Amino acid sequence: MSRVEVLALIPARGGSKSVPRKNLLKVAGKPLIAYSIGHAKACSLVTRTIVSTDDAEIAEVACQFGAEVPFVRPAEFASDAATDLQVFRHALEWLGERGYRPDMVVHLRPTGPVRDVRIIDHAIGLMTKHQEADSLRAVGLAEQTPYKMWRIDGSYLRPALDLPGFPEAHSMPRQRLPAVYWQNGYVDIVRPRTVLELDSMVGKVVLPFVIEGKIHELDYPDQIPALERAVERWQRGELDEAEEARHPA
Repeated sequence: MSRVEVLALIPARGGSKSVPRKNLLKVAGKPLIAYSIGHAKACSLVTRTIVSTDDAEIAEVACQFGAEVPFVRPAEFASDAATDLQVFRHALEWLGERGYRPDMVVHLRPTGPVRDVRIIDHAIGLMTKHQEADSLRAVGLAEQTPYKMWRIDGSYLRPALDLPGFPEAHSMPRQRLPAVYWQNGYVDIVRPRTVLELDSMVGKVVLPFVIEGKIHELDYPDQIPALERAVERWQRGELDEAEEARHPA
């Protein structure tokens, strides 16, 4: 059986706004991006690790920690308005033109320094097993149900979502409403055909990959102290079950 070619792609632009230079921010002694590179390198099923960046300093640091940076991401794909689809299409087309075509791409966001590499390998194994799947998304149970949410339409409130078979779902007990999941970015996987042929990051057949526990990531400045404490505890093996993300067996 031929080896499955698994590319870990870590998008890391230089122009983050909420936390300036976020990807290079020192967290527990290392640049934030170094953790995601380390996760990819430690996965037994990942065969290549690439950072996509427009920033020379990020590229230098990424290489220092063992990632490849074979191209510079064009500025138009590194703006605030740029999408994951544009970033992944650019990377796959650039690599394809040079003869490299992975079987799947593991999306590791550099904002998540606390991950269990066994979970990433398990997700890759599921995608290998389910060849019909266009993608896999890590999700967690949403804290709030969208069926109790509203939008303002002119001068009046309208339900944000309609739920067939559940008239006035907004007034029903939460326990009677369908479970809803929130994508959490712990690990996502997409097949190149999904990006290049379907022009999508998920496609039509999406595998759910439920993550329980807490997701530790950096989006806003006020999260930095708690994130650093979590990383330090994770490194010492001190996170308890409520604090540590896991995929149920």
